[in-house]
Amino acid sequence: MDSQLDSVHTHPAVPPRDTPRHPPRTPRPHPVPRLAEPVREPPGPDGTEEFWAEVRAHGTPLVGPDPYGSAEHRAVTFLWRGTTATRAVEVLPNKLGDPHAPEGNLMEHVPGTDVWHFTLRLRHDWRGTYDFHVDEGTGLDPDAPDHWRRPRTHRRTDPFNSRTLPRRWGGDPVPYAELPAAPRAVDWEPRPDVARGTVTGHRVPAGRLGGSRRVWLYAPAGTGNRTAGLPVLVLLDGEHWGPRLGLSHLLDNLIADGRVPPVAAVLPEAVDEPTRWAELTCDPEYVAFLADDLLPWAAGHLPLTADPARTVIAGQSLGGLTAAYAAVAAPHRFGNALVQSGSFWWPVGEDAEWLTRVLATTPRLPVRLWLSCGEQEWVALPAARRLRDTLASAGYHDSSYREFNGGHDYLCWRTELADGLVELLAAR
Repeated sequence: MDSQLDSVHTHPAVPPRDTPRHPPRTPRPHPVPRLAEPVREPPGPDGTEEFWAEVRAHGTPLVGPDPYGSAEHRAVTFLWRGTTATRAVEVLPNKLGDPHAPEGNLMEHVPGTDVWHFTLRLRHDWRGTYDFHVDEGTGLDPDAPDHWRRPRTHRRTDPFNSRTLPRRWGGDPVPYAELPAAPRAVDWEPRPDVARGTVTGHRVPAGRLGGSRRVWLYAPAGTGNRTAGLPVLVLLDGEHWGPRLGLSHLLDNLIADGRVPPVAAVLPEAVDEPTRWAELTCDPEYVAFLADDLLPWAAGHLPLTADPARTVIAGQSLGGLTAAYAAVAAPHRFGNALVQSGSFWWPVGEDAEWLTRVLATTPRLPVRLWLSCGEQEWVALPAARRLRDTLASAGYHDSSYREFNGGHDYLCWRTELADGLVELLAAR
């Protein structure tokens, strides 16, 4: 393992570990088209109860035809029911609004009512989570320079939308919306007619990282009768994908349908945000933990393959960066990287897009990369496209890249994960 890592962090050197722990502060280059009129005409002061009863019956956001007549677009209206104390409401659909320019995300108030609205023109295959930030009157000066930033400290969920996902670091669920042509995550829904695998939680000594880590193992149905090694998926941010999002349902369904062979999964936790930033930014010690500590430990519990061509490491955002880095740093163990919305801009500063430069200057490795990124991710997308072009120039012709109409969002990553697993594992 050390020789593999040495070849990476000397060509060129891995950036210092104290690089800024945030993405580049890049303004959104093109605002999403905003419409002046909501999907449904807002009520007058005497019609609010009837209006909100209708909204409650149909759910939010409201979706209507494109006012310009395009069959491939829809008008989408987000609604908030305020109080007499409400001074401002900001809506943030994932990566459609710039959180560093909150004045562009402010909802309109219908005078004399409790109705706040915000309408966008979106392509009919968009999907995304969203949040409201509500200023209910804090006594601060509304003319202060930071007035429009204050709502961000008062996050609210949508009481009229029952479609939600678990929030990444806990708290209230996050609501989401899907337009008619958006992919649906049907493979994630439990089905009574399929054999179910088992999920077990463990605490594993972290060795070189110090302390211990929680890890979840997924074993497909019938594992106890197998003698040959199972293909294996290592999925980062395991505490979210496993216990919260229910990865086992996806794997059960894909296996039952014959779209992937029976596959085991190893789901290590990310611990917390500071630890995630430290370890999921091309850290050789973390990759060594995965390859030399975690997988051998997991092989003591399940019959796992040692074949890199039948091993997939997958991650999103910083986890996507790390998945790609693991394939570069340890191709003898990770022959496939499933990378979603990878943070290939990392690090901020003079060493920006470090991993792309590594791939451009390293002889072609025996690995496959499956990459996807959201069209609305204005910070991550340009770097992802440059990595795509670098892979093509470097001869990674069996790797693939695609884009989806969404943001930096588990709602999108669910279906992308399923498609990537099918492509990487179907013939394995």
